[in-house]
Amino acid sequence: MTAPKELRVSKDRRLLTVTFPDHQPFELPAEFLRVASPSAEVQGHSPEQRVTVPGKRNVAILKIEPVGNYAVRITFDDFHDTGIFTWNYLHTLGHEQEARWNAYLAELAEKGLSRDR
Repeated sequence: MTAPKELRVSKDRRLLTVTFPDHQPFELPAEFLRVASPSAEVQGHSPEQRVTVPGKRNVAILKIEPVGNYAVRITFDDFHDTGIFTWNYLHTLGHEQEARWNAYLAELAEKGLSRDR
């Protein structure tokens, strides 16, 4: 996967726009990125260890730092910063955003959790 030609954080820090060459831009909310973080803290070391992260409705992006030529590290205002978002993972999140978001909302409901706490 080639690097995006642009990564842009909105003024309110709640939306990341990712533009890959020859693709329409993906608008990825900070909340979605936070709850889908590729970190071991969220994903675990196996599918059974994956965590459903509640209470991130108002999370914002503090900073984005390059990791080599293949990824970025996103630091959120809850100080989560251990996920390395590869170009491939960002591309996948863009294409699968609706399905992944709906699955997340279903998991919250199933577990009695909330986007607010």
